Amino acid sequence: MPKIFGIETRAEPHEYAAAFGARFALALFGCLPLDTASAFGGWIARKLGPRIGIHRVAARQLRRALPGLDDAAVARVLDGMWDNLGRVIAEYPHLPKLRLGDRVELVGTEYLDAVRESGKAAIFFSAHFGNWELISLAGSQSGLPLTLVYRAANNPLTEELLQNLRARASNARHVPKGVRAARALLQALQNNEALGMLVDQKLNSGVSVPFFGRPAMTAPAIAELALRLGCPVLGVRAERLGGARFRVTVEPPFILTPSGDREADVLAGLGKVHAVLERWIRDRPDHWFWVHKRWPRD
Repeated sequence: MPKIFGIETRAEPHEYAAAFGARFALALFGCLPLDTASAFGGWIARKLGPRIGIHRVAARQLRRALPGLDDAAVARVLDGMWDNLGRVIAEYPHLPKLRLGDRVELVGTEYLDAVRESGKAAIFFSAHFGNWELISLAGSQSGLPLTLVYRAANNPLTEELLQNLRARASNARHVPKGVRAARALLQALQNNEALGMLVDQKLNSGVSVPFFGRPAMTAPAIAELALRLGCPVLGVRAERLGGARFRVTVEPPFILTPSGDREADVLAGLGKVHAVLERWIRDRPDHWFWVHKRWPRD
């Protein structure tokens, strides 16, 4: 089994090519000043994104979730979505340069301070919204390192590259989704550590919960863990204020209280989390990852 970037991998030939392309692009963005790289990445994505098939998926899902938008508004949102996604990619090599109080404004510091000073477990949740990579950065720079669960890239070579970039920017521990991740997260909470979770993607083996009024298969882990341990749950969103400047907002905590009906409690907890995500997305629809197939086609 060959070693690539220091790890053993079973990568396929096309994955080597894709990883080389990703490494070249990120190296190019890393050579440019942050603002230039961010703008260039956004420009590329705005030009290329509408030409690929997944653009139609994004348009369909946007129209169903926000039916009040006219054609012009849909076009503006999708243009902004591609711009944001391109910028997020271009900003990866520059993550260590993004500092609280400089390019990143932090709102809700009192809630982070309260979690840190309590010495007890907490769960922070977010979505693929704005530059979501800033969640771990804000936690680390505030003295509250997180254990973050995430979906690993399909290409193991690209995955290694992204993990190296993340490690340079924060001291958060990144745990890929799966059975081992569930055990790691539970152990972290039992050790009174803080968790971070992106909770907006589909999980086919999850539970069906309304999201923008339509059933969406959803991972139940955040509700199950919060109910089991009684720890506070806090939403965190990273907004793009313009170019490569951001606002990370930590929202007030809430507690999921068990009633004795586990299934109903999990559904209610997930509904509460989805209500927060819906509010963020309605406020800044161009910030969200509409290309992910969140709902069934019909």
